[in-house]
Amino acid sequence: QVQLVESGGGLVQAGGSLRLSCAGSGRSFSSYAMGWFRQAPGKEREFVATIRWSSTGTSYTDSVKGRFTISRDNAKNTVYLQMNSLKPEDTAVYYCAAGTWSMYTRDYLYWGQGTQVTVSS
Repeated sequence: QVQLVESGGGLVQAGGSLRLSCAGSGRSFSSYAMGWFRQAPGKEREFVATIRWSSTGTSYTDSVKGRFTISRDNAKNTVYLQMNSLKPEDTAVYYCAAGTWSMYTRDYLYWGQGTQVTVSS
């Protein structure tokens, strides 16, 4: 069993940066791939980024490539999402998840409660 808690969301102007954190509990945290997803009002939850358990592989959705960076520290049971050059269209609730290295929500077993990111123009 893994419990996940996100933090670091907030209100930022376009062009600004935020760093999201996701703290996990449970001894099996380091064995899972970790993903970040987001959901804007009226839209489906969508893939943002994922990282393998060993940090040897990462993947991003096209709209955030070059702006967002996913990383993890297994010693701290934490995964991060560094978001730079934020745009209003990045506004959403951001969720972290633990599961299989994938871009699909169905492949993730555990989910956090989400953190709101709002980018003003």
